[in-house]
Order: sequence, then structure tokens, then C-alpha cells
Amino acid sequence: MNRPSRRVPATPATRILDAAGVRWVGRAYAHDPSVTAFGLEAAAALGVPAERVFKTLMADADGEIVVAIVPVAGRLDLGALAALFGAKRAVLAERVVAERRTGYVSGGISPLGQRNAHRTAIDATAMSLDTVFVSGGRRGFDVELSPADLVSITRATIGAIGAP
Repeated sequence: MNRPSRRVPATPATRILDAAGVRWVGRAYAHDPSVTAFGLEAAAALGVPAERVFKTLMADADGEIVVAIVPVAGRLDLGALAALFGAKRAVLAERVVAERRTGYVSGGISPLGQRNAHRTAIDATAMSLDTVFVSGGRRGFDVELSPADLVSITRATIGAIGAP
């Protein structure tokens, strides 16, 4: 079992990681309900550079809901995401759509263990890092894993989809 303490919850994301035999570390922290910059909160609470913490965004690319994983220190380049998936246009999905499609709440949407399968893209900057942090499926809980494992489990396409 990879979970280092009882504070680390079992979520669909952690169950997927365990089933795949992936090495990961769960990092729980106290989420402040008044904070809406969830990824930056995670970076600060975990004491890691924001460039290593990635947010999971849901987008609509020509009618298809897709996943974009980008550093919390920047933003998603919707044009680049659309081009990566061969779409003419991409827009962020509405919160209610994202929550319904993933089974997670906003601020705790993990790219792992989502209710529905989605094509996924991860920003290429992740590949230069030893490990990255993504939501573990709850606000106040991230998982640390290698970017190669994240790409493998999500079957992600790698591309320059992040912007400063």
C-alpha cells in the first residue's frame, strides 16, 4: 500500500494508482474553504514550487469534453489544446459539466479515476520534472507521482498547452 498515513484518503484516483502498481505519495493538507485558487493553495501548503503542481481542467473541444493538465502557476492555452486534439475551438467546460463527467468536485478534480473516460493532454513542461503533484480527488489532497506514470495511466497526449 502506498498511502503513508491514515490522513490520506482512499479515492477513485488512489485506487487507480494502486491497481496500476504505480509508486505515488499522498499529501493531505488543510484546505481553507475561502480559497478558490486551489492549485496555488496546494503548492503553498505542501511547500513545493508551483511549477510542480498541476491543475486538471475540463474543456469542450468542438463538442467533446477533454482533460487538460497544466501547471497551476500558469494558464491553459485553449487554442493550443484545440490544435492538439484537431479541434477548431476549445472553451473551458462549465463547472457543473466538469463535476458530472468526472465525479469530483471543482477544486478536487483529479485526472485519475474519473467517472467517464476523456482524451487527456498534459503540458510538456511536466516531462522535465522528476515528479509532479495532481489532485488526488478531494480538496486538500494531492498525489505525487512521476510524469511518465501520469501520462501512462491517463493515456495523455503531451503538448505545449500551458501559458504563463
